[in-house]
Amino acid sequence: MQGFTPADIAAIEDAARRFAASEVRPYLEDWEEAGEFPRALYGKLADLGWLGMGYPEELGGTPAPWALRIALSVTLSRHTGSGGVMAGAFSHTIGLPPVLHHGSAELRQRVIPDVLAGRKVAALAITEPGGGSDVAALRTTARRDGDSYVIDGEKVFTTSGMRADWITVAVRTGEERGASGISLLAVPGDAPGLSRARLKKMGWLCSDTAHLRFDSVRVPAANLIGEEGKGLKIIMSNFNGERMALSAMALGMAECCYDEALAWARERKTFGTALVNHQVVRHKLVDMKMRIESTRAWLNAVAERADRQQTGPDWVADVCMLKNHATQTMQFCADQAVQTLGGMGFMRGMASERIYREVKVCTIGGGAEEIMKELAARQLGI
Repeated sequence: MQGFTPADIAAIEDAARRFAASEVRPYLEDWEEAGEFPRALYGKLADLGWLGMGYPEELGGTPAPWALRIALSVTLSRHTGSGGVMAGAFSHTIGLPPVLHHGSAELRQRVIPDVLAGRKVAALAITEPGGGSDVAALRTTARRDGDSYVIDGEKVFTTSGMRADWITVAVRTGEERGASGISLLAVPGDAPGLSRARLKKMGWLCSDTAHLRFDSVRVPAANLIGEEGKGLKIIMSNFNGERMALSAMALGMAECCYDEALAWARERKTFGTALVNHQVVRHKLVDMKMRIESTRAWLNAVAERADRQQTGPDWVADVCMLKNHATQTMQFCADQAVQTLGGMGFMRGMASERIYREVKVCTIGGGAEEIMKELAARQLGI
């Protein structure tokens, strides 16, 4: 674990619990109503070093294995009970990796340090109104014009899209359709010609989600990430990290539902006894716990392989199947928790009610269940 110990994991879990209790939970319902959380939250996370986990020290980060990053994500998810906070606060974890691994040294220095310090926000823009998981069909174009690229097109469902200062954008620089000819550009949020519209959602209410329009947006050619026309491979690799993060978040949310259902079952009296004393309720809780622990074991195993750089095709298949398993665990636990809570489970302000609404974006985002199964089958040679 690159010098990290179980004690380090326990320490970060304890810090995450305390942070959620003091900095998130007291304000969460207000943020949900407002449709966003304060930008100051990025600075607080940066001060703890959490935005920079997994990034090089020379860029303001702290090298950390997947095991440590996952421990943070699971614990924050469990104790905030908010996918909106997690998605918005950590949108850089999908927006920055292409810049880190494939951008020039100059671009990395220009983009990454301010984001890890909480001064700026990064986002990723891949999905378009006319297509979701079919990345090869994207239509947003970028034509070379001297020492610049000129971007025209649209993106949708962009997390942190309203406030992002840097947006990693997938564009077509080659053929009209197909895997070749796709590139990535780092687009400043204040670029002329970029407009944004806020989207209204079923869940993740305090995470701003935007529809972006690019009308002859000009960016320097130096903002190209990797080689021109070679962006699809970068995008596909980046998806693996996103799916790992979604799996960790889903596990934490499932645990949050379990915690709330168990606490309610112990306190709520029905027919003269605590709800938990009814066998049918105890069995619901056991079924939840069983799925939680199987998800945790699988997530830890996949993370361990990633830390050992054992990331061949079967690992990619594992990530896809894990993402499905973790989000299905979240879905099951949210459903069972709401059922256990009864009428209270239908009320705003309960974590299980919020997570119940957030389930579907997790089963769709980062690759829908059906796409995950097909990709896993291909990687396994089925």
